[in-house]
Amino acid sequence: MNGFARLTNFFGLKRNLVVLLIAIFVIGAGEELWMRFVPKFLQALGASVFVIGLYDAVRTLLGAVYAYPGGVLVDLWGHRRAFLTFNIVSIVGYALVLFVPHWGAVIAGMFLFLSWSCFSLPATFSLVAAALEANRHSMGIGVQSVIKRLPIMIAPFFGGLLIDRFGVIGGVRIALVISIVLSGVTILVQRQIRDEPKGETAADRLTFWQSLREFNSPMRRLLLSDILIRFCERIPYAWVVIFAMDYIGVSAKEIGVLTAVEMLAATLCIIPASHYADRYGREPFVIVTFVMFTLFPIGLLISHAFPSYSFVLLVVAFVIRGFKEFGDTSRKALIIGYCEPARCGQMVGAYYLVRDLIVSAAAILGAYLWKQSAELNFLVAAALGIAGTIFYIKTIRDQRLEELEDMKEEISRRRFE
Repeated sequence: MNGFARLTNFFGLKRNLVVLLIAIFVIGAGEELWMRFVPKFLQALGASVFVIGLYDAVRTLLGAVYAYPGGVLVDLWGHRRAFLTFNIVSIVGYALVLFVPHWGAVIAGMFLFLSWSCFSLPATFSLVAAALEANRHSMGIGVQSVIKRLPIMIAPFFGGLLIDRFGVIGGVRIALVISIVLSGVTILVQRQIRDEPKGETAADRLTFWQSLREFNSPMRRLLLSDILIRFCERIPYAWVVIFAMDYIGVSAKEIGVLTAVEMLAATLCIIPASHYADRYGREPFVIVTFVMFTLFPIGLLISHAFPSYSFVLLVVAFVIRGFKEFGDTSRKALIIGYCEPARCGQMVGAYYLVRDLIVSAAAILGAYLWKQSAELNFLVAAALGIAGTIFYIKTIRDQRLEELEDMKEEISRRRFE
């Protein structure tokens, strides 16, 4: 096996996954030119504070609601048709925002232009499950995670240059044109995916409630732990930048530095962690990720407690925030492993629908806690993170004990036979 073959084998670069990685990067490069500036774009179009808040709320909700039908469609249609459909619907959404310069078009268009990022989540999991062996799933998800972050690190800078040069409305509209062109090119790439629809009929397809009942005990336990940990993440999520700027006194430029530090830390840890998780077991890596989620709000509190070293401590906190990706690919690989292969898309979609619908309440709780004090917001978040981590560790221990009891029963049965 030559060097190139070893490299592709190490990263799990099968044909379909390479096509998907190209699509993720190219579409992401287009979307990240303008997606982060949408609130400012809405403001420039005359939208009220309520409308801007509505955009953020609906975006979060669609991320949850679209996951399940996206999983159903990929199980029914196959990966190529599903990805092409999600891409085309997104292009229609881009065009609506481009050609109708009104904030109402942005709100309406988001139901379309979020199709790729929201609908395709279960499809990417399903494609990894179909293309790679079970002991390579963490690496497959890990490579996707790295590729997805590259446009986030690069494209907003160029989108900002467009806005500085042509204004908010002009710059975003130029970025939308670029996004449409790149997504159109990606259609040609996605046509190279080789698979066939699974032939599942409506009678064979599970309902949402049947999908939930298909969850085995380890998957239910992971879901409950994940919900607690995501509450830990979402409670302070909207207030981190405000805290850093108003309480610590950092500049907007320094916020950019902190974001780059977070993305770099995440990118550096994903691949080695995924490799070793596939070799030595995924649960310990998930535990490390849950610990990192828990430590982040504690790190923010510590940075405020030592004013002379606040920015340095914030850098450390954002490194910790980046390291929360250490075992996230392992968590996703466990979800894939718990799913029935023929219905992987549906079951992944059901998982994310339940998780994100419940966790969406964390934003409201976070706002209430923030009104009381920043300290209370961060402390409650950390407490929920501790609870989620301890619960997951306990479930792993219980699972190991159950497996041991099953082994003893099997040995006893064989003796009597």
